[in-house]
Amino acid sequence: MSGFGTTAMWLVSGIWVKSLTGSDTLAALTVFAMWAPALAGPLLGTLADRVRRRPLLIAVNAAMAALLPALLLLDSGDRVWLLFGVLVVYGAAGVVQDAAETALVAGAVDRRLLGDLNGLRMTVNESTKLIAPLAAAGLFARFGGASVALLDAATFALAAGIFALLRVREEKPARSRYAWADTAEVARALWRSPVLRPLLAAGGATMLLAGLNGALLFAVVDRVLGHAPTFVGVLYAVQGAGSLVAGLLAGPLLRRLPERVFAAAGTGLFAVAVGLRSLPYDAVALVCAGAVGLGLPCVLVAAMTAVQRETPDAVLGRAAATAQSLLFVPNAVALALGAGLVAVVEVRVLLVAVGVLGLVTAAALAGLSRGRTARP
Repeated sequence: MSGFGTTAMWLVSGIWVKSLTGSDTLAALTVFAMWAPALAGPLLGTLADRVRRRPLLIAVNAAMAALLPALLLLDSGDRVWLLFGVLVVYGAAGVVQDAAETALVAGAVDRRLLGDLNGLRMTVNESTKLIAPLAAAGLFARFGGASVALLDAATFALAAGIFALLRVREEKPARSRYAWADTAEVARALWRSPVLRPLLAAGGATMLLAGLNGALLFAVVDRVLGHAPTFVGVLYAVQGAGSLVAGLLAGPLLRRLPERVFAAAGTGLFAVAVGLRSLPYDAVALVCAGAVGLGLPCVLVAAMTAVQRETPDAVLGRAAATAQSLLFVPNAVALALGAGLVAVVEVRVLLVAVGVLGLVTAAALAGLSRGRTARP
């Protein structure tokens, strides 16, 4: 529910700012405003370990439902600061919610089924991305940005109600006076783990490459395929369909394959698809879009499932938030980096370079998996 509204709001925020100010720079900064709180992910995730998670999820969603109607006051370029303020709070709430959800799921579901559930969650999330943009664009065109804000508020209210229906038993968390020190220790423990460190490192590298790939997409459509920018929407739809399939396959495959092998296979598929985007054929571009959608989620599902399995419940909230920061902050950085590179480097060269680096990442992860399996 909240994911549907979030996708709609993410799409409309930039359009809304652009329509009020005419500034491409301010429109682009809306994405940064939502991503910026991820930099404080480890500290924000601490909240999910210091209170019961179900009441926290209800409170976060209810608070966002109450906050979003403030955007009804946004009616001129002079008030865009209001939207940016809401988006920063939005991003922080998203970090807390993701951490609390990840921790709550790990305690409520048989750990052998975590891969299945994480895959299904991804399938549901990706399916909303196929519908929400159309709904958001239609509402914005007909009624303006405030209507999308109200839609998003309604989805947060519904999500709060659904969380209230959950029946889970939670012990009262132990309090600590050293929240920041504890969080830093959790981050160090993640990095020292022989299971989690390779997955998180490979996941961060893959998401950095995914950010570069995303920044190059408009250039691919224009310079490689020779289509209008609207063709990007077709490629995103095909990629979304690939992600739906990935989510359905993740659970069964993770029961049969080690997480590193599953992640390496997905990264390798993503890398090959990005490299082949340098070919000027529509059919190849469509297949590659589906392959990107199929391969990219594998490393994310594998990494987060491993975090849930390997981390004690008492610190799982901040561990999940730290892992998500390690995975997704490189993606945001790469979006900005790619926007600069595409202006000075031939797009086909960049695509091949991203593909090669992705294959190196996949090979390194697969090699580590073989080495670990071979030890007595």
